[in-house]
Amino acid sequence: MTGFLFIYAVKRPMTGAPAGKYHLRRAEKALTDEEMLEIIRGQRLLTLAMAVNNEPYQFTVNYGYDEDGKRFFFHCATEGKKIDIIKANPAIWGQIIEDAGYIDGACDHAYRSVHFSGEARIIEDLEEKAVALGYLIDHQESDPSVHRKRLEVPEKLKGVGVVEVTVDEFTGKGNLPKD
Repeated sequence: MTGFLFIYAVKRPMTGAPAGKYHLRRAEKALTDEEMLEIIRGQRLLTLAMAVNNEPYQFTVNYGYDEDGKRFFFHCATEGKKIDIIKANPAIWGQIIEDAGYIDGACDHAYRSVHFSGEARIIEDLEEKAVALGYLIDHQESDPSVHRKRLEVPEKLKGVGVVEVTVDEFTGKGNLPKD
């Protein structure tokens, strides 16, 4: 007997709709734009996935986020695997998870997550690097003013790799216990 796999695919123009052709099977778990922004603002790490030559690569970084431009920024080495893959294929998938823990006795896990597709770009311009790193410092530090001083001399940023990820589309899903 031959088996068939049918994938139900449809674009759904709704807030919190997933990227691409697929929809959440349980639409009640979809997050609103404001809920997704709350997660982005509240977390410190994001996981990114890329691929080149059919070989996947995934890594976790701290980040800064430009809400108006829908752009994430992270820093890294100026050469290496991340940079090589971005140059070969800038398409990227990202995920931020707000982990609320295992629900004992329910055999379930409480969480909210934001997923996004986008395109990565290596930032070369020193002034643009300073702006991007400013977003990162503002997001990560409780007192950003101390660390922002390091950005006042863009020449010092030559040895820092900085990547911008421009988001194409967001989707969010949550599984939190009902009160």
